[in-house]
Amino acid sequence: MFLEKLDKENLPKHIAVTMDGNGRWAKTKGKYRVFGHQHGVKAVKNTVEAAAEIGIKYLTLYAFSTENWNRPKLEVDALMSLLVSTIGKETKTLMDNNIKLSTIGNINDLPKKCQKELQESIEKTQNNTRTNLILALSYSSKCEIINAIKQIIKDGVSETDVNEKLFSQYLTTKDVPNPELLIRTSGEQRISNFLLWQIAYSELYFTKKLWPEFGKEDFYEAIYEFQRRERRFGKTSEQLKNKN
Repeated sequence: MFLEKLDKENLPKHIAVTMDGNGRWAKTKGKYRVFGHQHGVKAVKNTVEAAAEIGIKYLTLYAFSTENWNRPKLEVDALMSLLVSTIGKETKTLMDNNIKLSTIGNINDLPKKCQKELQESIEKTQNNTRTNLILALSYSSKCEIINAIKQIIKDGVSETDVNEKLFSQYLTTKDVPNPELLIRTSGEQRISNFLLWQIAYSELYFTKKLWPEFGKEDFYEAIYEFQRRERRFGKTSEQLKNKN
């Protein structure tokens, strides 16, 4: 059991997850892709619960990218309907577990009903302090970076004042620490336009598990593997050892 193996004093503050494989899982069951998305909700609940139970402060889930709008209309409509119903059902669970909900992405692109449910849940959970659950919805990291650049220009910031710290303050994640760990399910090994700036030094963990199969133990295993790695940030192993 990986939970028992975890160093509770060395947990990442922020974990990001690309939830991939719903459609392929459904296909293995002889079902439509929507069936996979419906069952993926359970994996979301398990992951959020696991994060909160061990004290992960920030959990960002890549729920819907801007590119996902190009999927068949039937699938997109079903996803939006599922989003509305899930938020409506799970807000009480978030409250009971002291979990704060927030979002990143172009939320105005979502159907009005989705926006309404999201805003209500965000307002209800805004004072919760255990874990911050961040849903990336209609999100594009490239767009986020471009928008940051446009705003910097609009604000008339001097070229000499532009640095990493200032630029980060123009991103939608400005109040959130960068993820130390990025998990992607389904065996795919790519970033897919997710938090490109923020994951510059994140550890990447890929599992062949399809998202609906991903459970708490899989989440703990990812953290265990993270803790076994040496994070050097450009330095050598010898430098890190000498520092210690």
